[in-house]
Amino acid sequence: MVAVVAAALVVLAGCGGVVDSPANVDSPVDEATGPSTATARSETVESTPVGTDERTAVPGESPWGDTVVVGVAGNGTRDYAPFVERATAYWEGNDSRYLGYEIDYEVRPDAESPDLVVRFVDDVPQCNDREDAVGCAPLITDRRQISRPETVYVQTGLADASTVLVTKHELGHTLGLTHSDPPSEVMRAETVLFTTPKPNATEREFPWLDADFTVRVDADGASDPDGTREQVDHALDYYRDDPEGMPSNLTFSVTDATDAEILVTFGDCGSGAASCVRTRGPDSDGDGAIETYSQVVVTLDDLETDAVGWHVGYWLAYAFGAEADADKPAPFRDAGYRERRSDWWR
Repeated sequence: MVAVVAAALVVLAGCGGVVDSPANVDSPVDEATGPSTATARSETVESTPVGTDERTAVPGESPWGDTVVVGVAGNGTRDYAPFVERATAYWEGNDSRYLGYEIDYEVRPDAESPDLVVRFVDDVPQCNDREDAVGCAPLITDRRQISRPETVYVQTGLADASTVLVTKHELGHTLGLTHSDPPSEVMRAETVLFTTPKPNATEREFPWLDADFTVRVDADGASDPDGTREQVDHALDYYRDDPEGMPSNLTFSVTDATDAEILVTFGDCGSGAASCVRTRGPDSDGDGAIETYSQVVVTLDDLETDAVGWHVGYWLAYAFGAEADADKPAPFRDAGYRERRSDWWR
């Protein structure tokens, strides 16, 4: 999932003229821009069953025979047995509806001779020529296919609900169901999955994956496009010189690409704001907050050219991990009208 966070510098009327004060930065607001999807034979989907799922399976015979003893193996200290128990309970409660036969499981993590082992691994083995699978299991439709113990693989690091759903999906394959079979909310080949909680971008010392940035300056809305680009260059040069308290060895390359990691543009920030920022990035744990930034968009709203560099520099400090003004480099703390229009980068 990708999220967007926005904040703004609000313009206040002052006796000495217009004061575009960062003291009134809005609280960040997250809004989802769409989920990321993954495709693998093991993936599940959390959704409401569609109409084609409302049917009872044709009666048949279980390829597993009587009670299926399920062992559990996993990496780390996490207890995976409850997830397997929830997944097996799902199929026991829906066997006649979707399978056409009864299935009974006995989950015994340390079983000596299990019929099936659910193994939780950091990296799922290649599955049907897919190297990005979050789970894998054999498709079993006949008892003669079974070589005990069969193994189901499920990737570690998924959130609890996603772990259960992937396990359900893989067990479904061992019961003879394919991706086109109901229930679609379990057996579908594409899904949205969430990981276990991860630190948010605002909790990280450096919220990017690397320190090499592409930069696009969209100065079409500027009164002085050349002056605007020069001002942005001053801000970039400032950070190239490794200012105190900021990450070192930052590099910037100017590009025309619209997907540049740093985008400077002109537009309406609303609420009397002189500038504002939006940050984009993945929300893989589904908590509504970005974990790492993939793009920062600095928007300038009817701003004088000689103040452009300061506003861009201010928001870059924010994007590089200094959300609070007290953590920003000196030029961006308590700067007045004249300081923002001075050669502050020197």
